[in-house]
Amino acid sequence: MSAVSFAQNPLVAKYNLQGPRYTSYPTALEFTETFDRQAFIDAIDSSQSRDLSLYIHIPFCHKLCYYCGCNKIVTRHKHKAQQYLSFLKREINQQAKLFSAHKVAQIHLGGGTPTFLDDQQLEQLTAYLHQQFSFADNVEMGIEIDPREMTKERITHLYNIGFNRLSIGVQDVNEEVQDAINRRQSTEHIKALVEQAKTLGFTSVNLDLIYGLPHQNTETMLQTIDAVKTMDPDRISLFSYAHLPQRFASQKKIKDAWLPNATDKLRLMEQAITAFIEHGYQAIGMDHFAKPDDELAVAQREGRLHRNFQGYTTLGNCDLLGLGVSAISAVGRSLAQNHKALTDYYQAIEENEHALARGLTLTAEDELRSEIIKQLMCNFRLDKTYIEEKFQIIFDQHFFDDIQSLKPLQSDGLLVEDKQQIQVCEIGRLFVRNICMSFDQYIKPKLANNRYSSIV
Repeated sequence: MSAVSFAQNPLVAKYNLQGPRYTSYPTALEFTETFDRQAFIDAIDSSQSRDLSLYIHIPFCHKLCYYCGCNKIVTRHKHKAQQYLSFLKREINQQAKLFSAHKVAQIHLGGGTPTFLDDQQLEQLTAYLHQQFSFADNVEMGIEIDPREMTKERITHLYNIGFNRLSIGVQDVNEEVQDAINRRQSTEHIKALVEQAKTLGFTSVNLDLIYGLPHQNTETMLQTIDAVKTMDPDRISLFSYAHLPQRFASQKKIKDAWLPNATDKLRLMEQAITAFIEHGYQAIGMDHFAKPDDELAVAQREGRLHRNFQGYTTLGNCDLLGLGVSAISAVGRSLAQNHKALTDYYQAIEENEHALARGLTLTAEDELRSEIIKQLMCNFRLDKTYIEEKFQIIFDQHFFDDIQSLKPLQSDGLLVEDKQQIQVCEIGRLFVRNICMSFDQYIKPKLANNRYSSIV
């Protein structure tokens, strides 16, 4: 993506619909409780992969951020973390037995706030994972951190116990914006944490930003952009704030009048994208940026970028095992999710020694459409010949109706479709989710029920 200008583009109003982010296909809305433990075991047995990515969900946060829509539990009671770890270890013990033939290539701790766990608890957890699973020599170990609960000494401890990737929640550096979302934090402190990580030799440091927050404007966004440039992270995530107070009670504390209007929100996005690209970052997928020599940037240029519940990754051939409350797995031809409520999670572990609540086994058609959506979401291009050879179909015949639904998007300049390929245009990258929706068999009933956030 080059520097862009679309704040006044009439296509924005036309295509700014609700739609999924496609971290999986089918999306989690299609999971059912008929998918059981045996179906999950069958998926492991039939999987072609013997590499494994682990996602561990730590749900706790010390303080409520009003914008957040994550599965989280806000508490100051540290003993709750120890109780959670005891159940998490029981789940790890049972799940690890099923993956004895796999080798762990990647670990990611998300939340909530994983650094709600103290240094000793994090060390115990990582040691237990090493004890239960077989690890690759150069395993990627990433963790999301809240800078308000972090020190340079803790960064050092994370490095010493094996973590080599950090994702730091910045969101915005302006104090008025921070106060409105109940997340006051020092920019100088974040800068010191980034410098410490670089000094230690962390492979990658990512900063999370959000546009569309209360009281944001071009001046506050410039503050954030300048601060991020000074910190010089390896990667940047730029997410759109989805204001859904009917779904997330904490967002009711954010008044509608504080939010930038649709046009101003687009200007903020355009401002940030332009600045990061001019600063030398490569746009990755919908909402990520990486330095040109970063492995994500290289993978995108080579057409081998992958997308899953953790975001964009280069490890597309790994099975993904989610551990902890609400965690999602993608193993073989299956998608599965643990119980979302902590009490249900504890009860399931107590009764069954696993926490599987729902999921699905992908059909051949699901796998076909999943590959198409992944190619479009990651590489903005679909090679029809590649799909035909991999799935033994005639693309234009199999997807005749879907291609017809792309015609208006092509007329509006969002994509080019011919006998060889579907190529997403520069302006179309903003609406790649709209393009993918044309290949989604499940989407129409969900759109009618307003189950998704807006595209932009």
